[in-house]
Amino acid sequence: MHDPGKYVSEVRSGSQWLTKFRGGELAVPPMPTARAVLLAGLGGVVAISLLAGLSAWLSTPLVLGSFGATCVLVFAYPDVPFSQPRNIICGHVLSSLIGLAFLAVFGPHWWAAGLAAGTAIVAMMLTRTVHPPAGSNPVIVFLAQPGWGFLLYPTLLGAVLITLLAACYHNATREANYPKYW
Repeated sequence: MHDPGKYVSEVRSGSQWLTKFRGGELAVPPMPTARAVLLAGLGGVVAISLLAGLSAWLSTPLVLGSFGATCVLVFAYPDVPFSQPRNIICGHVLSSLIGLAFLAVFGPHWWAAGLAAGTAIVAMMLTRTVHPPAGSNPVIVFLAQPGWGFLLYPTLLGAVLITLLAACYHNATREANYPKYW
């Protein structure tokens, strides 16, 4: 027998779910100063140009697609936890390591890429090294299918260079210190 009350309850909970898409009560964040915007953009230019230039000069890959997003965080929002050195370096290395391990064990399957990405998220959260751009490293690994050397070049060396550059750059252009913690 059909219970009409149950149907009304399901419709109500469905409409309540849809209302969540309206968003919360928070206002749009304030516009950053022109100086902050220009310094963030310049930091990204310098970091990616340095990595790309060194890559060409050394004939060693130092640029990783996720490093562009790392630059957004580290140069535009240097004070947030995601932008701290341990998060940048450990997040990238851990995520690439997991991607490489899953690729080696399971092969280049769609489901293995998903498991690698999810495992990288869990591992970064458990180690307190969450760096959102690094979440794409397992996907990059599955797309490119590199060897184990990918962990050192471009992952580790690139992340270390961005972090060192960010420390020099921020401490030269801002009053606040960078990093907030190691």
